[in-house]
Amino acid sequence: MLRLNRTIPHNRSVIRLPKGELRADAARNRDQLLAVATRMFAAADSEPSMRAIAREAGVGIATLYRHFPTREALVDAIYQDQVERLTTGARDLLDRLPPAEAMRRWMDLFGDWIATKNGMLDTLLAMVESGEIAHAHTRDELLAAISTILDAGRSAGELRDDVTAEDVAAALIGIFTVAPRPGHDAQAARLLDILSDGLRPPAR
Repeated sequence: MLRLNRTIPHNRSVIRLPKGELRADAARNRDQLLAVATRMFAAADSEPSMRAIAREAGVGIATLYRHFPTREALVDAIYQDQVERLTTGARDLLDRLPPAEAMRRWMDLFGDWIATKNGMLDTLLAMVESGEIAHAHTRDELLAAISTILDAGRSAGELRDDVTAEDVAAALIGIFTVAPRPGHDAQAARLLDILSDGLRPPAR
């Protein structure tokens, strides 16, 4: 009987990545797509196509759809990521900066969020109307982030004690309505500086 011996050449090997590395690679792809999509939504006059986002991120359209099966899934991921940056950003800024300066920096984060929302407004509004995104819950989270900085500022004597989180949110929305980003960055920065100065307690 003829017996065939199978041998593997020494210069050829099969490389299998550990599952952890595969998951890490997938996570990096997702983060890259999220960052690129966020940037494109913030800069675009109209919503960019899924194909344009994939091309800008340097991946195939199949990779994009594997992570975000629909445009709504991508918009939801961007929206939730931005809200999380605002809520955790308040605490992170307070860990590094005095409250008054933390508030001014947080205003810039809020402006970034507003700019991103404008680029995906049609899809976002449809998702709010359908109940896929709880607008009231997001509002509560943002007001809580502002309150966190206001409370720290009051305790430190750096921020007025007669201003509410709702007041700050309304002022910010007004600023970014008349000076939207991108396109009016310098004016927005000046108005934010004026608002920030107005939040400081009057000199005695």
